Amino acid sequence: MKLRPAALSPAKSITCDRSHRSYDLCLINGSALFDPKTSTFFSVGHTDSTPSQPSLRIKTQPYPRKSDKSAMSKVKELTITTSAPPNLSCGVTHTSPALVFSAGGYNGNFFHEFMDCFVPLFITINSHFPDQDVILVIADCNDQWARKYAQLLPRFTRHPIININNQAITHCFPSVTLGLISHGRMVINPTLLPKPKTLVDFQSFLANAYNENTNTSSSFHHTKPKLVLVNRNVRVGRTILNLREVKKAAEELGFDVTIFEPEESTSLADSFRFIHACHAMVGVHGAALTHSLFLRPGSVLMQVVPIGTQWLSKVYFEKPARVLGLEYIEYKIKQEESSLVEKYGANDLVLKNPQAFAGANWSSMRVYLKTQNVKLDIDRFRIYLKDAYKKAKKLMDKEIKLAY
Repeated sequence: MKLRPAALSPAKSITCDRSHRSYDLCLINGSALFDPKTSTFFSVGHTDSTPSQPSLRIKTQPYPRKSDKSAMSKVKELTITTSAPPNLSCGVTHTSPALVFSAGGYNGNFFHEFMDCFVPLFITINSHFPDQDVILVIADCNDQWARKYAQLLPRFTRHPIININNQAITHCFPSVTLGLISHGRMVINPTLLPKPKTLVDFQSFLANAYNENTNTSSSFHHTKPKLVLVNRNVRVGRTILNLREVKKAAEELGFDVTIFEPEESTSLADSFRFIHACHAMVGVHGAALTHSLFLRPGSVLMQVVPIGTQWLSKVYFEKPARVLGLEYIEYKIKQEESSLVEKYGANDLVLKNPQAFAGANWSSMRVYLKTQNVKLDIDRFRIYLKDAYKKAKKLMDKEIKLAY
């Protein structure tokens, strides 16, 4: 049975909180109709408007990087209004509220998919829908992204997910929330949640999604600590140019080493199971280190920090690693280990003072993030690997002891 909008309960006012630096949160506090053809949410049954007080009409982009023009250029703009929907009825009537967000922006980058989407989604669900009685309505959701996270997305809700891209009929909801709450860069602030949670709880959420929990029995059959050596494609920068030498050095110290070069099509479930059983991860600062979310507490994360990426390395991976209880080790490369020295020379400002070169101009960071590769000093790097081995071996021995 189709319900006319007039038959729905009167809507309360539309409210939008735009006070946050990174996100807006808009609410339709009552019955709403969504028209996919015009990307509009109508607050139906609203009676506050008068001829002298025109209908409210608000534009919003439900993605938590609102000051980032590059990201927001890839986010669909949605309309919220108290105007009466033009001759529309409810194609589908839902009894649970909707949470609307975008899978656009920087999604496609593994790090941003977690920092700008899944961590904020986890925060928003636990802030407003802890019983998961909410319908996820996703904009800018391409098929590849939906397939990649097909095992994770249903864990956030008890209901089927609505992909705006695939909709041709109207949907009616008892209320609608548009936008995701962000606490910062890969941060969950327990003091801002009704029931305190941290990144550790998000990690447990991931483990449950991939049916792993804390099962590490496969590692008990190994006599060597397992190390995953993460490498980046040379086309995107920050690759390890002497990767085979690094692998050999780690093996000589006693590690069982696997090179991990994830691609867009790499199964997350397989990645989780593999990395969750490892005792250490080594890699250059970059999106692939986001897989450190899959490591167990006590595992080692060694981050290789290229020239010009110190602040990013600290905020994006060091701080989360410490929250997750990982043994964090940092290897800052020297000028002679950077490919930039060949292009610019050791005395160029690019190498001598990255902060002065880049300043607040993010586009200048492309030099460090996109054109820089590293060739590690094996003798110096081996010292750090020894420390990593010691910590990883300690974790492995502890797990074996507990198992038997």
